[in-house]
Amino acid sequence: MKQFIFSLLVLCDVASPVLHSLKYFYTASSGVPNFPEFVAVGMVDELQIVHYDSNTQRTQPKQDWMDKVTTDEPQYWERETRNFMNDQQIFKVGIETLKKRFNQTGDRHIYQRMYGCEWDDETGAIDGSHQYGYDGEDFIVLDLKMMSWIAPSPQAFITKQKWDKEKADLEYRKYYYTELCIMWLKKYLKYGKETLQRTVPPSVSLLQKSPSSPVTCHATGFYPDRVMVFWTRDGEELHEEVEHGELLPNPDGTFQISAELSLASVRPEDWGRYACKLQLHGLRDDIITPLEPGRIRSNRAKASSVGVAVGIVAAVVVVVMVLVAAGVALYKKKKKNERGKRLPPGSDNSSELSEKLNPPPDVSAEN
Repeated sequence: MKQFIFSLLVLCDVASPVLHSLKYFYTASSGVPNFPEFVAVGMVDELQIVHYDSNTQRTQPKQDWMDKVTTDEPQYWERETRNFMNDQQIFKVGIETLKKRFNQTGDRHIYQRMYGCEWDDETGAIDGSHQYGYDGEDFIVLDLKMMSWIAPSPQAFITKQKWDKEKADLEYRKYYYTELCIMWLKKYLKYGKETLQRTVPPSVSLLQKSPSSPVTCHATGFYPDRVMVFWTRDGEELHEEVEHGELLPNPDGTFQISAELSLASVRPEDWGRYACKLQLHGLRDDIITPLEPGRIRSNRAKASSVGVAVGIVAAVVVVVMVLVAAGVALYKKKKKNERGKRLPPGSDNSSELSEKLNPPPDVSAEN
């Protein structure tokens, strides 16, 4: 069974279409100390725009430009808080229901949900996704094209049978993901144009721990996240002896990524044939860094200032990613009412898991 891991990170080819996304991530937890029982996060193009948790019980903007939303929706923040508080109660009961369904008692459990839409501003193509996860694995996933639910987990089959019969709900979801969600995505893109459509070039360094260690091409501080970094020999991309690192977020909203080249079969006299190449969407020219001894920063003798800096960055990233994974609901992408941009209260099928009866979605209440 496929591992259910939320990932807010997407690696795209610089030549790929410009794909914009609006996604929401919910995490309900049971038995997890020092962490809110419920966390909800909204993201546009992988950038966090709103945050709510059960401790503060307030919806807060995470970008300055999100204040512009009240121009069109004066009650936006109050409404979002009410909706998230409602979701909080649904998920609190829902996680208990799932524990019974899986015949579990006590211990630590995580119940997650991710939903949202994507829009290609070049081709006009749109898509939507809606899925749930429990304790690190897929629980149930919406197949928007087939207008049915997929149950990767046997315990979700009873849910799939019930939800597949709710044709009105499925039709509403299709309407939401293909129209309403896209409408709100375009609004957010307009509000945050200066931030979301900016291009920030990276700082590229070659790092090596010891003379026998691989050489790491490390790029950081760039935006957007549509990037490729790879090693070349005589101008041709290398696939063997290269290990690609994960695209990671920096605290300031930029990103970092790395590619590691093994020197096991690279003769010293051939170093000049090798180079690290980075391609970033928005930059006309590639950034090429030749493999030259004088360019390599090393901590082989002792931890250099660079090594320390990299260590600090790595530590910060680990902390951020842990918080994101647990509290931000790293539920992975793919593929809102009175609620405005999200599904209205009562339209969320997680109500079935909470064993509550809710009215069918009121499309006319959706802004």
